[in-house]
This record gives sequence, C-alpha cells and structure tokens, in this order.
Amino acid sequence: MTLSHDRLAKTLPTPFRYYERIGSTNDAALDWLENDAPDAAVVIANEQTAGRGRRGKRWWTPPGAALAMSVILRPQARWLPRITMLGALAVCELAENIGCADVSIKWPNDVQIGGKKVSGILCEANWTGERLSGVALGIGINVRSDFQGTPLATTATSLEAALGMRLDRSQLAGALLGLILHWQRRIHTQALFESWRARMNMLGQLVLAGGLAGKALDVTADGALLLVDECGQRHTLHVGDLSPLAGTGAGS
Repeated sequence: MTLSHDRLAKTLPTPFRYYERIGSTNDAALDWLENDAPDAAVVIANEQTAGRGRRGKRWWTPPGAALAMSVILRPQARWLPRITMLGALAVCELAENIGCADVSIKWPNDVQIGGKKVSGILCEANWTGERLSGVALGIGINVRSDFQGTPLATTATSLEAALGMRLDRSQLAGALLGLILHWQRRIHTQALFESWRARMNMLGQLVLAGGLAGKALDVTADGALLLVDECGQRHTLHVGDLSPLAGTGAGS
C-alpha cells in the first residue's frame, strides 16, 4: 500500500514528519533535533535520494520500494554505543515477527536474511559542547526492492522477496518504532546485549575486519568486535567493515 501521512498517523504513536521525497532522513532528523524535537520523534520518507550508510556509503531509497526512517532518541552519553545495537535488534525482531527465517546481524550494523543484506543502520549524534543532546537513528529496510538481474542479486534482498507476500510499509514503520522504544527502555540491560549478540552471524569464523584478518571471537557489551589474528594477538575493533575469508559463510 502507498505510504502517506494519513496512513502513518494511524500507526506511529509519536510526532513525525513525512516526506514524499527527501535527501536524507537523518539530516532532517538532526535538524529537527537542534530545534527541540521531542524524544522518539520520527522522520520518514517514501523516497530518499541522498541517504548514507557508515563511512559515507550511499544508500538510495527508490520511491515505493523501501522503508527509510530516522528516530530521534536522547540517551545518556554512556549508552551511545548501544543505539546502533538496539536498531539492528529491532529490525531483526521485526523481520522475525512477520515470518522471515534465517535473520541475522553482520557486525557492525547490517541486518541480513539468508546471508543477504536487507537493512542498514546509521546512528549520528548531536553534541552541544561535551553534552550529548540526542541522536538520529537512521534505518533503511528493503521492503519490495527487486534485485534480480542486478549486480546486487547475490548480496541483497528485501522483506517481500523473503516472504513472497505484499507488506504495508506504514504498519512496518509502526511496528519497528514500537520495537525501538521497547529496547530503548532496556538500553542498560544485559538482555539487550545478549539478544543482539545471539544474532551475530560471524562469531567463530575467519574474517577480514578493519584491515585485519583473523577469527571473530566475540562482541563486547558496547558493540566492539574481538578478533584474534594469525599471530595470536587479540584486537578490539569498534569500527570497520567486515567480510568473510574464503571458505567461510559470514555473509557479504
């Protein structure tokens, strides 16, 4: 069904701004944040022309094909590393709740179905001096994007392709926000970390991460990856792209 302001008003319980077409929902959310946006306010768009992922990667949201939304949250600064964590977990649970199988997280911020990317998360913070004034939790989900016959066919998928059925993006937005707020209230708990960790798909595998090759041992409570290289030296990685080494199945 068509995404619209009226339909979203029935599913989103918090203030929101809907755009038929926008450059970046995160940019709009950060601007709203600087102008007294309420906690849990949402920016959502039918089409996003200048969305971005980590490290400046482009994320284009075609009209009518995906869910592009940013949620404004105001966590304590010490919990900032957990915002991406709760966003990825919320997307996983959303996909699982509607019937998707083999849903997992590729560190640090990609959600996959069957080893193919279905969603990316980007958290951007706004600081006033040394005080964290809030964050924009940006989430892009492929809902009905068709990657068949494209260079992304082997690495990307969508919710509808995984399920073989049509989905209502307005209802998905409401359900996703509910899951985000559920975990926001539990951001300090071990349950959040354990639920996120349980969905990691690279632990115990040989990977290339942050320019280092080695075995992914574990993840930490603040979202870092623990890796041991071929010399037996341990590394704690807080950022970096991850890919499997030949012969492993961590996803791409």
